Amino acid sequence: MCGRFAFYSPSEATAALFGVAGAPALEPRYNIAPTQPVATVRDDEEQHRELVMLRWGLVPFWAKDPAIGNRMINARAETVAEKPSYRAAFKHRRCLVLADGFYEWHAAGDVKTPYFISLDSGEPFALAGLWESWQDKKTGEILQTTTLITTAANEFMQPLHHRMPVILQPGTADEWLSGAVDYLSSAAERTPPLRAWPVDRRVNNPRNDGVGLVETIKVPGPP
Repeated sequence: MCGRFAFYSPSEATAALFGVAGAPALEPRYNIAPTQPVATVRDDEEQHRELVMLRWGLVPFWAKDPAIGNRMINARAETVAEKPSYRAAFKHRRCLVLADGFYEWHAAGDVKTPYFISLDSGEPFALAGLWESWQDKKTGEILQTTTLITTAANEFMQPLHHRMPVILQPGTADEWLSGAVDYLSSAAERTPPLRAWPVDRRVNNPRNDGVGLVETIKVPGPP
């Protein structure tokens, strides 16, 4: 499960790392939640990279009600190629969701402590995603949405959670966008080194934002 993440690096430079030229400047965000817009890189119709804002929570093109997207924020790597909700996007509409880190909650007794997980290098990265375009038959309004791919946790993540998002860097991002069918089978093992630290529980409320949410706090012990 990946239910919250942050993207605060300069968007122009980060998008350029993933092949987008002339990307707009975006405001730093430290508590991105489902149903909110996220910065996404994809190939346009002419196979040029573009940076677009998509709503987090995938709405399949055949859906009758866009509310279905509220519970489709993640797609499991093990089944994404076969699930009716995702298989068309898996074949034809892959994307990268830009990030600096993501949150996961570690339970110790009755207390859940949020942790922020980032690359050990501190560099921004991308989360493997899919996107869809849905049109309201009554109004003609077009809604474009995305979902994040998750996989079984690697050794680093297992003390925190049994799932993790598929993390990409510029080299592996190209492989993902190219449509490689078997990429997900080794995604966890190919994850670059990570680091994690406990953060304030204010991140639990998606209305809260700001750099303070990714600053470390003291807890009784590591997970």
